[in-house]
Amino acid sequence: MARTPQGEFVLTRGCSDTISVMGQLVTVIEKPSSRTGIIRYVLNRALTGMGHERYTADSYPEGDRPSDELARRLLDSGKVSGVSINGNVVTVELSSNDSDGLKDIIIDLYTYYVPGVEIPTDEELMAQVEG
Repeated sequence: MARTPQGEFVLTRGCSDTISVMGQLVTVIEKPSSRTGIIRYVLNRALTGMGHERYTADSYPEGDRPSDELARRLLDSGKVSGVSINGNVVTVELSSNDSDGLKDIIIDLYTYYVPGVEIPTDEELMAQVEG
């Protein structure tokens, strides 16, 4: 992580992409499975504690826990037919052989403010708490 002359924190991804964000990036290791169409992602944080969660388009996640939000984002990508989350391991069943971008969806789970997103004022945040 580095700071720009404007004082923004800058995180670099790879050699060419530079992004300025606020939030916590999730470290993700992608591990292929011996089964075709299955990819396992190991994260640096637990999403479900010791519980196991299973999501599909038929059992679409409705809650607001981190595991629900991640499953929603992965299912909404159109590349995933099922998601299983157990602790810090996310197992994805692909609907096709295209997994491009799925790792980035997981990495950005806790990233809240990216360029182009208006950051709420203190007054707006306090109104949400009081209301």
